[in-house]
Amino acid sequence: MANLQLKNMKKVYPRGSTHKQPEKKANLQITDEGVVAVQDFNLDIADKEFIVLVGPSGCGKTTTLRMVAGLEEITAGELYIDGKLMNHEEPKNRDISMVFQSYALYPHMTVWENIGFPLKLRKVDKQAIRKRVEEVAEILDITEYLDRKPKELSGGQKQRVAIGRAIVREPKVLLMDEPLSNLDAKLRNHMRTEIIKLRQKINTTFIYVTHDQTEAMTLGDRIVIMKDGFIQQIGTPQEVFDHPANLFVAGFIGTPQMNFFDGQLLQEGGGYALEVEGCRMGLSEEKQAGLAVRSVPGQKVTVGVRPGHLGLAQSGLAAVVEVTEMMGSEVHVHCGVGGKEAVFIVPTVDKDGRHFQPPAVGEGVMLGFGAGVCHLFGKDGKNLEG
Repeated sequence: MANLQLKNMKKVYPRGSTHKQPEKKANLQITDEGVVAVQDFNLDIADKEFIVLVGPSGCGKTTTLRMVAGLEEITAGELYIDGKLMNHEEPKNRDISMVFQSYALYPHMTVWENIGFPLKLRKVDKQAIRKRVEEVAEILDITEYLDRKPKELSGGQKQRVAIGRAIVREPKVLLMDEPLSNLDAKLRNHMRTEIIKLRQKINTTFIYVTHDQTEAMTLGDRIVIMKDGFIQQIGTPQEVFDHPANLFVAGFIGTPQMNFFDGQLLQEGGGYALEVEGCRMGLSEEKQAGLAVRSVPGQKVTVGVRPGHLGLAQSGLAAVVEVTEMMGSEVHVHCGVGGKEAVFIVPTVDKDGRHFQPPAVGEGVMLGFGAGVCHLFGKDGKNLEG
């Protein structure tokens, strides 16, 4: 159990460094010092909180995790654990455990030996090791595999062993670096549930790294969304879904991705109106008030609408159906709207049990959305409602 403070943390990989550098990204800042992988990272993490760092490859999330673990030197800024400055503390003195993407199990050891190894290094009494390993195995439901070697285990079982080895000594902080990325989709879904159950059984602060926004949304108390070394937004899963701070967050969070249209925000009669693809749209009182309190002027905007909030209408945006995807309980309909693609979702069966027949490919349809569900972004990409 621990609280952490990450203050203005920065990581620069010097020119000519022999350390592994982040994937080359066009938008990463390059200075005279070298490649800036993480910049101005500020985050307070409460005791027992589950924090998820999420973003595309090369955004700096794993580098941040490794700075917390002590596996990467902190170029600038400060890391505090329970109020103690940790910048120059050795990894072994930080009371942190880490679960790696590759499992990193010892192939010549049994499951029992792998889990108990951290305690053996600390010269813990054998009886105490046995008791603790058995407790952890029971929590993770791997008791029957204790005598097996890693090569005899499935991917999901190996990951449970790796987690068991990390939690056996009851660390203050548990770091997890894309632990499910090597598993197939069905097993990933199952292991997500197991991690949620695990979190309820152990008193530990979690920092979890993933590029999968579904994992972020289902696991995190709060999500830290990163891009090009910078934090884009911090919030609960619901907050970042309902109120994305900018275009990047809006497009990154949510499946299918949010639809974006070119629009014009108009000021008239003391209020606002919205024009999208030549169609006039209303705005809810809440959105009107949000824009007014910030004195937002009329301007060209990018209008974001989630696929679940877009649907067939009597009038609205003229669209042509291009692709329909049957997903079981719903159909994803891809349309062309003004030279851009838009996706809307409809259930295959309505609440009265009637089956929905999606429009045919090539068919012309009209699309509309409610007055309170769109998101408005200015030319700088920021949400105009704050």
